[in-house]
Amino acid sequence: MAVILIPLPRCDFDPTESGVPWRLLRGQGHRVLFATPDGQPAEADPRTLDGRGLGPFAALLRADANGRSAYEDMRHSGEFQHPIPYQDIRGTQVDALLLPGGHAPGMRPYLESAWLQLLIAEMFEQGHPVGAICHGVLLVARSRNPTGRSVLHGRTTTGLTRSMELCGWALTRFNVGDYYRTYPTTVEDEVRSLLARPEDFVRGPFAWRRDTPTRLDHGFAVRDGSYVSARWPGDAHCFTAQFASILSEYDSNRARPSARFSPREGRAG
Repeated sequence: MAVILIPLPRCDFDPTESGVPWRLLRGQGHRVLFATPDGQPAEADPRTLDGRGLGPFAALLRADANGRSAYEDMRHSGEFQHPIPYQDIRGTQVDALLLPGGHAPGMRPYLESAWLQLLIAEMFEQGHPVGAICHGVLLVARSRNPTGRSVLHGRTTTGLTRSMELCGWALTRFNVGDYYRTYPTTVEDEVRSLLARPEDFVRGPFAWRRDTPTRLDHGFAVRDGSYVSARWPGDAHCFTAQFASILSEYDSNRARPSARFSPREGRAG
């Protein structure tokens, strides 16, 4: 079984995009660790849990019962309550990396973390499984390989689409301002600018319902080798199933040891 690291910001991450993968992967016997900027337990975006301030669209935009339940179980786990500080990821042995999203302001330290971008680049270079969903894809796209290009240059990916991001912003702007706009540039536009070809960003079908453990076909994910990406919380089960498939192949063909991340040397060995 694999050791999976889920880095999180101190606050404002999406509970479904972290909780659902945690529940499903741990249920398969994998060990899941967490990391935060200061080693303190993270807190999910409260609006996605209770819908506060989202007005008449709260029921649509907040996490569903399944996502809230998964998050509640996750946040009481020992690993979640004792995360690794970003700077102490050095020396931690991990097999795979899973990067959730979120769009509230507290996401920025995570999305802009040089520590995490270096870790991601090392994981890609060594061929370890990496999964990213929603704004997590933006963090991956900002990570650079030894040539100075994005690790996604030459790969196919999806992520939070422009239409989904702007729709969420338009529906809530009157009540919560630019809450749905983490940056002036949308996730899709920034990620596309870092790819080898703009068409390497795949929007997927129109997303109007969330997937479930028994209806993976309601979700959408894009796999490229040992990397898998998805768009929003409604893809979480499909995304995790694809990530689990990569882990299964990794376990079956494991010829390399777990990555030992050493950011001060800029290498994993």
